[in-house]
Amino acid sequence: MTQEAVRRVESTGRPRSEHPLATYHVLLGATLLLLILGILMVLSASTVESYRVFGSAYTLWGRQVMFAVVGLVAMVVASRMSVRAWRRLAYPTLIFALVTLAAVLVVGHSVAGQRNWIELGGPFRFQPSEFAKLALVLWGSDLLARKQVLLDQWKHLLVPLLPVVGLMIGLVVLEGDVGTALILVPMLAAILYVNGAPARLFVAGAAVVAAGIALLSIAAPYRLARFASWLNPSQDSLGSGWQVLHGQSALGGGGWFGLGLGASREKWGWLPEAHTDFIYAVVGEELGIIGTLLVIGLFAAIGVAGLRLARVTSDPFVRTASAATVAWILTQALLNLGAVLQLIPITGVPLPLVSYGGSSLVPTLVALGMLMSFARAEAGRPPRRVTAARWR
Repeated sequence: MTQEAVRRVESTGRPRSEHPLATYHVLLGATLLLLILGILMVLSASTVESYRVFGSAYTLWGRQVMFAVVGLVAMVVASRMSVRAWRRLAYPTLIFALVTLAAVLVVGHSVAGQRNWIELGGPFRFQPSEFAKLALVLWGSDLLARKQVLLDQWKHLLVPLLPVVGLMIGLVVLEGDVGTALILVPMLAAILYVNGAPARLFVAGAAVVAAGIALLSIAAPYRLARFASWLNPSQDSLGSGWQVLHGQSALGGGGWFGLGLGASREKWGWLPEAHTDFIYAVVGEELGIIGTLLVIGLFAAIGVAGLRLARVTSDPFVRTASAATVAWILTQALLNLGAVLQLIPITGVPLPLVSYGGSSLVPTLVALGMLMSFARAEAGRPPRRVTAARWR
C-alpha cells in the first residue's frame, strides 16, 4: 500500500509534504531520533547512580536498551495494525487499566512516596498509570466514534466518558501520582474538543481542576514544598530547592554547544534523578542549548504530525485517538521541561522517549506506532479538506 501511495503522489505531481505518508515519515523519524538520544543520555546520566546501587556503571543503561528493544518491536507491530484492530482493543485495555490501578492500592509498591508500582519479580516493576493513558486514548475514541450522531446531546457526550475517566483519575490520585493525573485531564479535554464540546464546558472543567490541584497541594506537605521550592529554591537550597538549583546549574553550564557527551558534572551525585525526571538538564549540560532545542523541535514535529493526521482523516476514531495521543505526549513533555526550566513546580513525570523507565517508554512507543498505522491507512485514501471548526 505504501508503494502504491508513493506512485499516486508522483503521478499527481502533488508535493510529498501534502500526502499522509509524510506524516508517517515525520512520526517515525522524530520518534527514532528521540529514542536514540534518550538511550545515549541515559547511558551518560545513569552511570554514577548505577555504579553506586549495582556496582556496575551500565546496569541501568542495559535495562533501558532492553526496554527500547521491546518498545520498538511493539511499535512496529502497532504500526502494522488496522484501525479496526485498534478499536477492538478499546474495552480490553480499559478493563486491564482499571483492574491494575485498583490492584496497586492493595498490592502496590511505594517509590518516592508514591504507591503506584506493581512488582513483577526481580528488578522489574510495572506502573499501571502509564498504561492507563493508552487505555483512555483507545476507549474514549472508540466510545465517541460509536456515538457520533448523538454527540449534540450533552448526556451522550459526557456519559459514560466523564464518570469512567473520573474513576481512572481518582485511582491515580489515590496512588499519589498527581503528575499522571495532570496528563489525563488534557487528554480528556482533547477527546471532548475534537468532538464538538462547547467552550463553557472547558471553562467549568478548568475551574474544577484548579480547585483540585489546590486541595491536593494543601493535603500533602511534600507538594507544598515543591511549590515553595519553585517560587524560591534558594530559600531551602539544601532541601526542597536542591534539585531545582542543580538542574538550573546543569542547564546554565552547557552554553550553546555543551560540555560534550558524558562530561556532565551534575550527574556526579549533585543532581537527583539525573537519568529520569531531570534528564533534560543533563541534555542541556552535555549538548548545550542546541541539544535542548533539538529535543523541543522533535516533540513539536510529533505534535504537528499528529494534529495534521487528526485534521485530514474522515474517521472519527482516528481523529479522536490522534488528538488524544498528541495531548498525552506533548502535555507530559511540557510538564517535564517546564519543571526543569523552573517554569512550573516539579511534577515528577518522565520526559517521553528520553527518560529512563520501561513503564513509560513502551506504552509511548505503542501509541506512536498506532499513529503511524493511522498515517499508513490514510495514505490510501483521498485527502479531505476540513472546514468545520471542530474537525467533525
